[in-house]
Amino acid sequence: MQIINVKLTFNLSDALEIHAEGTFRGIMLGSVVVGIGIAGCVRMRDLLAPLPSSAAEKFSIKGFVSRRTLEDQQGVNQISMTEALSRDDIHVAFISTENTSHEEHIRQFLEAGKHVCVEYPMTLSHTSAVDLWNLAQQKGLVLHEEHIELLTPDFKQLKKDIAGKTLEEGTLHFTGGSLKPSFGFPSFSGIARLTWLVDLFGELTVTAASLVEEKDNKYMKMTAHLLTRQQKPLTWIEERGPGLGRAKHINFRFQDTTITELPAGQREPVGLFMQDLVLFGQKLQGEVSAAKLQEERSRILHCLQLADRIQQLSESTQA
Repeated sequence: MQIINVKLTFNLSDALEIHAEGTFRGIMLGSVVVGIGIAGCVRMRDLLAPLPSSAAEKFSIKGFVSRRTLEDQQGVNQISMTEALSRDDIHVAFISTENTSHEEHIRQFLEAGKHVCVEYPMTLSHTSAVDLWNLAQQKGLVLHEEHIELLTPDFKQLKKDIAGKTLEEGTLHFTGGSLKPSFGFPSFSGIARLTWLVDLFGELTVTAASLVEEKDNKYMKMTAHLLTRQQKPLTWIEERGPGLGRAKHINFRFQDTTITELPAGQREPVGLFMQDLVLFGQKLQGEVSAAKLQEERSRILHCLQLADRIQQLSESTQA
């Protein structure tokens, strides 16, 4: 395994043991959770009770940030954004706010010399994501975008089931309840499904996209037509509105079989966010290879580029 050299931004006063190869062992990373919604509360829970003998044990939560004035959450104190950015004992930020504020918060913490873990989507444009990743690299910091959808048992099993099969055509149709505008355009708010398709079938090209929207009814349906490198068609549909149950409907036709239902993967003892926390910790300790990091970065930026293109085409058809 190749070791990644990570430039640490901690104060010498922290008395951190930094190894010659640029990684660190036996140290605690002061952390702050920004945003106390469902995901933020799960982040806080996992930081307080990390998986034993894993990289998640390296984090020590120092506080949380919220726009609301709150009492202690799970025994953790609320602190201001200014304090979170300026404190020398805070080295890592977990951003779990609404999608429209991700870019601003990432930039603030990177500029302050903090490592960042952010819920997907990292930003609502490909260009800004490239800019933030370059900033992290310049600062010698780790920027990690969570993608727990790739860690779910059903996805892992689906990936195993289709390994070696030749796709002819496919459809992924997601339904769910209405979303607030702060979630961004559907190709970004639903980027987990796009990530599924890219992870399963490789790089894609957008050929057409459209959006049907009934704002008074809080209903929308986005349809994106994609092509694989082998010129096989894929259709991605995001449909949201009141009363629509949260579900993924698939129809993947291969040369020898057709899959119309998600397989029931084996449930794992470690939760999805904890698995992601361990991965983030491994990155900070230099335990993830350069090839793996580049592969992940390329996939994330490719998905954001596709989401950008889908939005452009959808809005042009609405005009």
